[in-house]
Amino acid sequence: QVQLVESGGGLVQAGGSLRLSCTSSGRTFSSYILGWFRQAPGKEREFVGSINWYGYNTNYADSVRGRFTISRDNAKSTGYLEMNSLKPEDTAVYYCAVGGPMSWTTQSYDYWGQGTQVTVSS
Repeated sequence: QVQLVESGGGLVQAGGSLRLSCTSSGRTFSSYILGWFRQAPGKEREFVGSINWYGYNTNYADSVRGRFTISRDNAKSTGYLEMNSLKPEDTAVYYCAVGGPMSWTTQSYDYWGQGTQVTVSS
């Protein structure tokens, strides 16, 4: 069993930055693909990005590519989502998840965090 806890969400003005963290319990974090998703009110959960086991390969949704960066520190069992140039449309609950293989679909991820709210004001 893997437990994930997100942190770092909050309220930020448009153009600002936030860094989300995803901390995993257990010693198997490095064996999983790490994904980030988000869900806005009234919308389906959507893929933000993912990173492979050792951080050498990343994928991003078109809507965030060039503004968001995913990284991971397996020694700390922690993943990160660095968000820059935030826009009001980035407002959502952000979730981290682990599983595999690299995928943009929620079905590929086995364990999920509880989510952290990110609100971007205009």
